[in-house]
Amino acid sequence: MNAEQPPIRIGIVGYGNLGRGVEAAIAKNPDLQLMGVYTRRDPGALQTLLAGTPVHAMEQLDSHHGQLDVLILCGGSKDDLPRQSPALAARFNLVDSFDTHARIPEHFAAVDAAAQAGQTTALISAGWDPGMFSLNRVMGEALLPDGATYTFWGKGLSQGHSDAIRRVPGVAGGVQYTLPVPAAVDAVRGGTRPTLSTREKHTRECFVVLEAGASAEAVRQTIVEMPHYFDEYDTTVHFIDAATLQREHGAMPHGGFVIRSGNTSAGNTQVIEYGLQLGSNPEFTASVLVAYARAVHRLHLAGQHGAKTVFDVPPGLLSAKSPAQLRAELL
Repeated sequence: MNAEQPPIRIGIVGYGNLGRGVEAAIAKNPDLQLMGVYTRRDPGALQTLLAGTPVHAMEQLDSHHGQLDVLILCGGSKDDLPRQSPALAARFNLVDSFDTHARIPEHFAAVDAAAQAGQTTALISAGWDPGMFSLNRVMGEALLPDGATYTFWGKGLSQGHSDAIRRVPGVAGGVQYTLPVPAAVDAVRGGTRPTLSTREKHTRECFVVLEAGASAEAVRQTIVEMPHYFDEYDTTVHFIDAATLQREHGAMPHGGFVIRSGNTSAGNTQVIEYGLQLGSNPEFTASVLVAYARAVHRLHLAGQHGAKTVFDVPPGLLSAKSPAQLRAELL
């Protein structure tokens, strides 16, 4: 951080696994300062990851307007972010991790209208997918126009899909894993450009704790038929007890890869692959959000208002290093 520049002041909205990850990530970035967590829960009962992190009620957010440069929204994509992001973008710069791919255009439109009216800068759908994987899909298509792009996720625990199943009536707790189909991966890596349906590329596996008296069949049916989440996949639902959920499914690994297979001339096949192996899905997602919060602050200072995505952000704006340092050290 330039000694003449004050730290970028960050507020965390929502405090689950992602919020804790953001708190940890900010601590690793000296040019950022965590001003506090804003929660719908009782602030006095919230135990933060780091001692000394201020905790405020959501109702206090507006009164802290001048004390915050960027909000990082850590709610769920199913119910929280569609409401929170447009509402908060009217007054605050923000970053969210909205990850329901099919609804990104409408989410962007809602956030853009609010941010344009409020002259704020709001970046949506940051993370690793959407986010880092999105960038690699664009790069692959630009570099190999004669080709096909494939995205595989997992094996790993999906935060968004796990949040979705926990909101199903009758569910007391649960997690969801995404698994690539090995035969599909092998075919793509071989450069054959197979035509694969959504169902042929991945399967989904859910581990669910039922509320007392809930119907297992009703819960299973609601999950497997859920639009945008499970309806296009072969989905298996296992019912387990709370102790097993905590003991066997407490970690949150994830990962995956984007593959672009194409030809630059007859007989010359090129394959580009970008992969991630994540020990903690929320902590890595949080690290991406934090880097983009830095970029959002810089974009706002440059007068670039409205909604943005990762496609609109030059990579240099993500780094704490100066342009001169980047040219000398990383180019």
